[in-house]
Amino acid sequence: MYNILICDDEADIRSALKIYLKGEGYELFDAENGKQALEVIEKNEIHLLIMDIMMPVMDGLDALSKLREFSNIPVILLTAKTQDMDKIIGLNAGADDYITKPFNPIEVTARVKSQLRRYTRLGGQSSAGAPETVLYNGGIELDIKSKNVIIDGEPVNLTPTEFLLLKFFMENPGRVFSPKDIYRSVWKDDPLGAENTVTVHIRHLREKIEINPASPDYLKVVWGHGYKMEKKPVPGCTAEQKD
Repeated sequence: MYNILICDDEADIRSALKIYLKGEGYELFDAENGKQALEVIEKNEIHLLIMDIMMPVMDGLDALSKLREFSNIPVILLTAKTQDMDKIIGLNAGADDYITKPFNPIEVTARVKSQLRRYTRLGGQSSAGAPETVLYNGGIELDIKSKNVIIDGEPVNLTPTEFLLLKFFMENPGRVFSPKDIYRSVWKDDPLGAENTVTVHIRHLREKIEINPASPDYLKVVWGHGYKMEKKPVPGCTAEQKD
């Protein structure tokens, strides 16, 4: 059973989301602001957070920033249709997805299931079915089982979406993928509006794995086509070991 925290200052919205999700068998928690949400997460094992952006005491973006200091649970932000900039800011701050108000019950449950599947898939095998549990490219080391990522000998902290995005590229070095291809493969969803979401997550991932995100060594843009991960030699490995 998964524990889901719903954070919104409007009781009607919390109640509606509980109605949508109760039938899926989730254990549901709620909070009225970001401060309360962080307190709930510190006291309980929460697997996913649905959180509004505009709230009193502590808004969703401030709460998200503090949450990412100690937790990588999936976060779905609640936004109004006119809050496009908030969506981008939220994704940059570490959110995994967003749901637009007013809610479509089918969309809510689908996005929650998608994020939970992604979160629990982090320890799975590579898409090629290979028995490898550690992927290498240049100075990047990604351990699929432990979910640890090491860059040039230093551990880095990735969100679940960032981890799966990096894993996808490391499993396919040198191949070019369009934003829609990336979204289908990583988000496992219809790629409507995929370009902005993919671009923001790649930018955020670059900030964590690149020495100079503005001039990346690993995640490259192929203009007019999409993105690829540059294949790099692994320090200390022979050609046979790298293959």
